Amino acid sequence: MCGIAGVLGPAERTARAIDPMLDVIVHRGPDDSGTYVGEDFAFGMRRLSIIDIAGGHQPMWSEDGTVAIVYNGETYNYRELDEHLAVAGRAPRSSSDTDTIVRLYEEQGRDDLDGMLRSLRGMFGFCIYDALRHQLILARDPFGIKPLYVQLNESDGARHLAAFGSEIKSLLVSAAEVPDINREAIVNYLSFQYNPLSQTFFSGIERLEPGHVAVIDLNDPVFTPRRYWRYEFDEDDHDEPAMTAEVREVLEDSVAHHLIADVPVGAFLSGGIDSAITVTLVQEIREAQGLDPVKTFTVGFETVSEHAEAREVSDRLGTDHHEIVVSLDEYLAVLPDIAWYFDEPVADPSAVSLYFVAREAREHVTVVLSGEGADELFGGYRIYREPLALEHIRRLPRPLRRLAARAGRARWDFPGRNYLKRATTQFADRYIGNAYIFRTDEVRRLLRDPVDCAHMSPGRSLAGSYPGFEDLSESQQMQLVDIDYWMRGDILAKADRMTMAHSLELRVPYLDVDVARVSARIPDSLKYREGTTKWLLRRAFQGRVPTTTQQRAKLGFPTPLRHWLSEDPDAVLAPIRRSAFLQQLIHMSVVEDLAAAHAAGHIDASRRIFVLLMLALWHEAFFTGSIASPPSQRTA
Repeated sequence: MCGIAGVLGPAERTARAIDPMLDVIVHRGPDDSGTYVGEDFAFGMRRLSIIDIAGGHQPMWSEDGTVAIVYNGETYNYRELDEHLAVAGRAPRSSSDTDTIVRLYEEQGRDDLDGMLRSLRGMFGFCIYDALRHQLILARDPFGIKPLYVQLNESDGARHLAAFGSEIKSLLVSAAEVPDINREAIVNYLSFQYNPLSQTFFSGIERLEPGHVAVIDLNDPVFTPRRYWRYEFDEDDHDEPAMTAEVREVLEDSVAHHLIADVPVGAFLSGGIDSAITVTLVQEIREAQGLDPVKTFTVGFETVSEHAEAREVSDRLGTDHHEIVVSLDEYLAVLPDIAWYFDEPVADPSAVSLYFVAREAREHVTVVLSGEGADELFGGYRIYREPLALEHIRRLPRPLRRLAARAGRARWDFPGRNYLKRATTQFADRYIGNAYIFRTDEVRRLLRDPVDCAHMSPGRSLAGSYPGFEDLSESQQMQLVDIDYWMRGDILAKADRMTMAHSLELRVPYLDVDVARVSARIPDSLKYREGTTKWLLRRAFQGRVPTTTQQRAKLGFPTPLRHWLSEDPDAVLAPIRRSAFLQQLIHMSVVEDLAAAHAAGHIDASRRIFVLLMLALWHEAFFTGSIASPPSQRTA
């Protein structure tokens, strides 16, 4: 596990730039570092040593010196790949999975790069240097578990690669000045609580999208990424018992592979089914190997927590359990640092919980397993069941549907109005993921300058790019939108940044390509049944996790943000009120009205205010003083 960075240009310039680019992401890799400076580029890494601690130094070169790699991630099937490569005459030179990637590129990647990438079972963002072809290859894992950003320069109608890195701040410290703010990203952020665009908040800096690869000719470094993998639904006629067994077997195998490490491994444990299944499998494997109980970690607050639910699972399994309680003062104190670690505003309150539980976990282990991805792949959000509830309206004759649509758009409120409105609204118009904060009309009222709010709708965007999108069920469409946008922009972003802030590697066994192939074949009828979600996943592990956990609704790591905003509004609102950036951007009176309505109990404005709070703190972190360290470490 590492943080990587690279910059293109003459050696005298790149040699000066590469070390500061790596220093600013030392939290991603405090154990080791390495660089290579060529004639027209330089790249390097900061390493968190997980596998082959002694022999995994990077950049790692091929035996003949024609291929080098800087690699952020883990390849869980590297032992299987090593066996294949040994038969082909490319025996391992170390026990490092990075060495496996180098040899696999030599054996297969030059002729079939996409096939090579699809054979990797893991998480990664890496850069390969092919000296024979004078090329750089940038690649990112299928789901985007590990980040990878690029800085591009426009010239002659083409976009040319200037630099790349695991975090945006690496690109910022190498730039002559901080790039302009991308206004479109702000508009999207206000709606979604994260930025769903491939373009970031910084002009000229973009994400390499999940499941994409870019081959860069160093003689003319045009950036033209292509997709090598995507999640595709493929329902089949498997009967329920067979598919139940298949889900169980593939998850058992995935967890076993995700436990491969030369350092201590633990697990996050909330009160939900996803983490309970993961911890159950980990504990069963450790017991079979005669190892000590797995260390598990949960976080909560004085007023809201899942301590009791997590403790129930821990007591049942016999884990070595650790609980963390966070106060309001502690929560607010770390927000500026969290904004810095994120690089872009992400207003998910649970990210702060993750920050604290990761900090505690790092005192005991170097790797943790978590349950991210289960909801998106197995149908875990309650809104995925909505199309079933709306079907009654859709079966009505057309004249009655038109009448229902007019009633849903009525200006007066009445019982069932919202139901009629949603039932008669097109999917792409009504579903934009799980984080709808400010509506379009609210964004217009909030911003000082008139703005085109025809901002990107994930539903519409995906409908135009995904083959057969319109042929999917609406539940499947929702899943796909969340996989391609919500999961990569929020869920996995916070998972990576909040854990790597503490040099802790997080692994997500649900987001495994083998698990994905199985989940893609599960029909809706086996996802939503008996009034619950993830029905087949729950069924597969019935009797192995506590019954109450089987039936419990999803909570995650909840936060008492609503309560805190009522209890101490000035503490929460202070960064917003002092922000000169927000004063220029928005009508502050709207914020004060929201806070007053919240205090009076008329509305819950906590998520909207938190969105603005994190936007203010992000601007402070990156546009006030040096960005070379978190705000808490800066001196006046």
